[in-house]
Amino acid sequence: MTELKAYLRSPGRREVLTGFAGLSLAALLADPVRVAQAAAGLETVTVKTPSGRSVSAALALPATTPAGGVMIIHEWWGLNDQIKAVASELAANGFVGLAIDLYDGKVATDPDGAKAAMGAVKDEEATETTNTWIDYLYAMKEVNGKVATLGFCFGGGWSLNASIAHPVDATVIYYGRVDKPAADLRKLKGPVLGQFGKQDTFINPEMVKAFGGNMKEANKPHDIYSYDANHAFANPTGQNYDKEDARIAWDRTIDFLKRNIG
Repeated sequence: MTELKAYLRSPGRREVLTGFAGLSLAALLADPVRVAQAAAGLETVTVKTPSGRSVSAALALPATTPAGGVMIIHEWWGLNDQIKAVASELAANGFVGLAIDLYDGKVATDPDGAKAAMGAVKDEEATETTNTWIDYLYAMKEVNGKVATLGFCFGGGWSLNASIAHPVDATVIYYGRVDKPAADLRKLKGPVLGQFGKQDTFINPEMVKAFGGNMKEANKPHDIYSYDANHAFANPTGQNYDKEDARIAWDRTIDFLKRNIG
């Protein structure tokens, strides 16, 4: 990892992050003003991948370090303020949150744009990017030596991909593609938390059931929850948002991270 750009850690930005500690994630994400404030409180960090590409991410530090590090991977929309706000909420809960960008700065505002951006992602480059950021987190003095991945939708699938390519201490998947054979899942290091919607026709119950079976075959610890909800049920800006299930899922996420990365 080379050419790390210096980034500020001003007390003012810390105050912005800790100011959200009393909010639920759903309450934060449902308020555009608070989302913008949370996103503005993050620092942009840039590194070079082994192949020489520059990649950027948004970093949120908790009030007390060292702490567990969480790499967050965005939905098909890209690294927007909402995903940055997730990083700030993780910092408010005591974790180092790093929201990475797999779209090279592109942020979609409509489904066609999101589909095009997602389709342009090259698996080899994306894997190199996730590997680079995992290494970055493990090397940070603010991180306690433990790292997790967390992703939503497109990012949920890449949370699993990243943990297979570069095993970490815990993996969180929100309704992402999990159609991986047991042979791949055996490469996982830490436990997996999966959260899915029973009404989801994309990441459907059949895929989720097969994933659970493959995790058992691979002899890997996992907790899989299926809610009576649709795809993207944790996104308050979408039509499938389910407030109660989103709250329960986030509480489970925080508990899982505290148990596995401190």
